[in-house]
Amino acid sequence: MLPLISYPQIGGESTYQFLNLPVSARAAALGGNVTAIDDDDLNLIYFNPSLLSEGMNQHLLFDYVSYFSDINYGYAAYATNFLPGVNFAAGIQFLNYGEFQRADEFGIKSGKFYAAEYALNLMASKKLNKNFRVGVNIKPIYSSLEKYQSWGLATDIGLLYSDTSRLFSASLVLKNIGMQIVPYHGNSRERLPFEIQAGAALKLRHAPIRIVANVNHLETPDLTYEKPTYPVNDYSYYQSDDLKETFFEKSYDHFMRHLNIGMEFIPFKNFFVRVGYNYRRRQEMKIASRVSTVGFSWGFGVKIYKFYLNYGRADYHLAGSTNHFSVRTDLNSFYKSK
Repeated sequence: MLPLISYPQIGGESTYQFLNLPVSARAAALGGNVTAIDDDDLNLIYFNPSLLSEGMNQHLLFDYVSYFSDINYGYAAYATNFLPGVNFAAGIQFLNYGEFQRADEFGIKSGKFYAAEYALNLMASKKLNKNFRVGVNIKPIYSSLEKYQSWGLATDIGLLYSDTSRLFSASLVLKNIGMQIVPYHGNSRERLPFEIQAGAALKLRHAPIRIVANVNHLETPDLTYEKPTYPVNDYSYYQSDDLKETFFEKSYDHFMRHLNIGMEFIPFKNFFVRVGYNYRRRQEMKIASRVSTVGFSWGFGVKIYKFYLNYGRADYHLAGSTNHFSVRTDLNSFYKSK
């Protein structure tokens, strides 16, 4: 347990941070992380491999995210059940940082370069009994940043509980267990963004509403940090935190930084409206003089013909928001039954 005490802060302490980006429009709209919704949505197994179920056989999906500046990333996955009792899926994630201008310390330009990162997702899950399912995701990683390349290997392990009605489910996930095999330079290996998450989802029996909650970074109790010291009269970027907090206020802040919550409204069978809230994102990215909707997210989904189309938008900062697009289909629906 000593490493957990030695590294209480998470910022800048690990590599391959793109592994934590929300690839799913549905998850982005619900706050960023969703590990417990058990309704045969192939998008969500990226966050918890134990969500992979037999109902996803022959499902195919494509995700695309317009991130900040020229950065974009995406994800594609396919699921199949070619062995009885075991569910399999494979996916590929990419992050493209765009084009950069190469220049030396004197400002002399010498062409352009690119940067990108990739992760392969190889997933399998199995039912332990009628209520519990376990899943694993093995992720070979490749990162290319200008002339520097790195290889890594990570593993996600998930456990899901779902009641027989599938109205309530709960999860526990160990994410990014592994190591950097080939470092960017020399023998300076960096650690991976290991994380422990837990989640729950409840679909109301007599109302078209689903409530979801996810608790992140259980391995790091304190997610707060000290802000840099600025002149007393300079409040342009940081709000003064000199006032003493009560025990309740401090405890509430510590707890909420671990939590993101969301709600899904289903007025019709094939139409969904979603909202989410990420407290930690709001506290870390807001500007005190104009908080706006930083930390909130929203989206919607619709089924048209044989395709599920989803859109999500998350407000990270006043400087911009992210747009998430997902398309999912069941290939079985295209085959005519004999």
